[in-house]
Amino acid sequence: MATRPRKPIDPPEAERPGEDEEEPIEILEVVGVDETTGAVKKGRERGDAASGAPAAPQGKRAALQARQLDEALREKDKYYDLLLRKQAEFDNFRKRMEREREEAGSGAARDILKRILPVLDNMERALRASEGSGEPFYKGIEHVHQQFLDLLKKEGVRPVDALGARFDPHLHEAVEVLDVPGFEPDVVLEEMQRGYTHNDRLLRPALVKVASGKGPRHAPPAGLNPEGRSSGEES
Repeated sequence: MATRPRKPIDPPEAERPGEDEEEPIEILEVVGVDETTGAVKKGRERGDAASGAPAAPQGKRAALQARQLDEALREKDKYYDLLLRKQAEFDNFRKRMEREREEAGSGAARDILKRILPVLDNMERALRASEGSGEPFYKGIEHVHQQFLDLLKKEGVRPVDALGARFDPHLHEAVEVLDVPGFEPDVVLEEMQRGYTHNDRLLRPALVKVASGKGPRHAPPAGLNPEGRSSGEES
């Protein structure tokens, strides 16, 4: 009996190693979720996965921030104090400059006034020489003299009281000391040249003759009483 040839059977494929094994699941990160809102919690400290170092404690970070805040506050106070000092220095500088400018202007005005005073002295000498003449020339000089005095008064110039007053070294300059009877010491007997002040500062001292008080106490000269007042002054 004839037999048919059989079809060769393919050999079974060899099993590949690891084919039936399950691949491991890698957990990358576990994120905390708020149970009420479902939002992912932020600010969670994580350790370094590579080095295995633990996360820094929350208390250390708060202490570091507190130190940084204290340093910033101290720095702020230092610069604020420096600002106040600089402002005070600038105010003092501004006031000093204004004072120096005023003094410079006042000094220039005083120099001009000092140069004018001899002209006023000559005008008064001319008036004394022509006093009682009744001439028109005398009246004209008298009118100009009064205008001159009014102008000086507006500029702060005032005459110094001398005749019959007590000698004041801040206002008077003694050119002679006389032993005149009937007068107390340091009484001004005669005014040789009138003195003036400018804005309460001495512009020119008055040149005067002063009683020494050493003479016998007799009757005083005409025009002055023993207390140093002129006869026309009211007590």
